[in-house]
Amino acid sequence: MHQRTQMNSSDLPVRTASGLVMAAAAIAVAWVGGIAFDAFWSVAAAIVFWEWCTMVWSAPRRIPWILLGLAYALVLVGAPVVLRSDGEFGFGAIIFIFAVVWATDIFGYVVGRVAGGPKLCPAISPQKTWSGAIGGTVGAIVGGGIVGSLNGLALVPAAFLAVALSVAAQTGDLLESAVKRKFGVKDSSHIIPGHGGLMDRLDGFIVASLLA
Repeated sequence: MHQRTQMNSSDLPVRTASGLVMAAAAIAVAWVGGIAFDAFWSVAAAIVFWEWCTMVWSAPRRIPWILLGLAYALVLVGAPVVLRSDGEFGFGAIIFIFAVVWATDIFGYVVGRVAGGPKLCPAISPQKTWSGAIGGTVGAIVGGGIVGSLNGLALVPAAFLAVALSVAAQTGDLLESAVKRKFGVKDSSHIIPGHGGLMDRLDGFIVASLLA
């Protein structure tokens, strides 16, 4: 459901390439597991915490915001590590969340751009629409259903889980948008070509993995 800004056509190849690289790295590390997985998400959490601190540093009472950002970053490293630690189902659980969050993002963006319609929460994120939210949820059911079936999960439970995680991911997206709007920030940083900051790409995953 990421509909943050209007992209120029020249941005699409860079955005696509960097997205594929990030996805491939995340899947590869999830497959390896162990120390490599823990280190990967620890570094990601450290970057997200740095981006958060950069955003809120000018706040009159920044200490509470920094502590909130620390908790946010700890969820990013803690939840995936706990999920992946299960020897039998850990890898499948992580891939299921990836499928749901990524499908939510992609379907939501495409459907929202094509269908348009009423805004979901214009005071927080003016580009997001109800059609995008619904499209993202449907995409999550498709993505979660496919991955779930490959891991032996029945279709109906997989669909219900996908809907719950999709709603969580979209909520995470809106929460980050609200923080950025409060501090007048467009992107959390500019470290990822075509995407902005790492937090911009992981906001939905953080809340979805916490729920999972």
